Amino acid sequence: MELTQEFFDSVKLCIAQKEADKLKEMLVDLHPADIAELCNDLNLDDARFIYRLLDNETAADVLVEADEDARKELLEALPSETIAKRFVDYMDTDDAVDVMRDLDEDKQEEILAHLEDIEQAGDIVDLLKYDEDTAGGLMGTEMVTVNENWSMPECLKEMRMQAGELDEIYYVYVVDDDERLRGVFPLTKMITSPSVSKVKHVMEKDPISVHVDTPVEEVAQVIEKYDLVAVPVIDSIGRLMGQITVDDVMDEVREQSERDYQLASGLSQDVETDDSVMRQTTARLPWLLIGMVGGIASSMVLGCFDEIFVQHPEMALFIPLIGGTAGNVGTQSSAIVVQGLANGSFATENVTRQVVKESAVAIINATLISILVYAYNFFRYGAIEPVTHLVPISLFGVIMFASIFGMLVPLTLEKLKIDPAIATGPFVTTMNDLIGMLIYMGITASFS
Repeated sequence: MELTQEFFDSVKLCIAQKEADKLKEMLVDLHPADIAELCNDLNLDDARFIYRLLDNETAADVLVEADEDARKELLEALPSETIAKRFVDYMDTDDAVDVMRDLDEDKQEEILAHLEDIEQAGDIVDLLKYDEDTAGGLMGTEMVTVNENWSMPECLKEMRMQAGELDEIYYVYVVDDDERLRGVFPLTKMITSPSVSKVKHVMEKDPISVHVDTPVEEVAQVIEKYDLVAVPVIDSIGRLMGQITVDDVMDEVREQSERDYQLASGLSQDVETDDSVMRQTTARLPWLLIGMVGGIASSMVLGCFDEIFVQHPEMALFIPLIGGTAGNVGTQSSAIVVQGLANGSFATENVTRQVVKESAVAIINATLISILVYAYNFFRYGAIEPVTHLVPISLFGVIMFASIFGMLVPLTLEKLKIDPAIATGPFVTTMNDLIGMLIYMGITASFS
């Protein structure tokens, strides 16, 4: 069902008139994600009114799908016991952990104390210890596991018991007596194999897995590379700790992409369109100030060569061309490197080859652009004017520098364990603009 403005207005009218039964009928066929979208656009009191109409399982699903800010606002307004018994009790452990991370430690402890399922509470406590950007912080503990020494009838009986507690079964994992991951049990084998066969005789050995400390970005790469819908997570001695499903990974990848895009755009923190004026200002201002400093520095560089502009005023006409080209070229180079680092296609151990390749591209681009600018200046100013020759030469040097600089900056940041996405934004543009002016003025001064 499409959430139209008309539908949204009808929902608000029902809430205003306290028509609970009518509103309940309107919500019954909606997916939890759609209900969450509705709640995101409502104030706190109206959202609470909708949550009270939902059954516990649906309410838990809606809360998981809600925007982080809207979810946090709701949770802060609810008592710990309500959160535990109304929501967390009906969540998978990975979803429960996501919800719990929005709260302070005191509230987390209060919620855990109200959980009736001690095993679930223990799993949540264990998962909260992992960094949220690692496989351990993303995994869930709900999965089907069988022992490698079980017979088929024994395996089938246990699988039925475990499956009754799960919403989805992605894979059946095989472990040994020490809970170490040994393989994956294909469901087709259960049908085709003799009843006397043991699981270890029919399991697929050496399954693809990730470590609890594996970064989320690498987990996503593994799932994409091997076309998995879920991947098991193991600890340092090979014990099966949980699994990560593809939907959880996609959520994290989307959030990371949004953060990277904002960094590349010169935003120092995560902001949304509905954030306050002050929050948006504080997110934008730092890079704007850096750009201002860079602009002042460029003007100081140009001021040192005012005699050249007196003798050849036409040289000033090409300052925007030099600055703009330097910034664009640098941003392109850094963006390609950042993308390569993100998807694993950039081989950091072979930087020299990458530099050579980028240099070849830069030479081709610089040559073609310089020729075009030379042709333009030739017809406009003639062959003997300094501007005809100096601008193309400067432009060639600027493009070469900006390409290499734009490539090396994100690589350096990656080595320093700093998010290289910041390199694609105002930093590279500002630095290339400044250094481009130095190159332009230096070459002009040398040949004038």
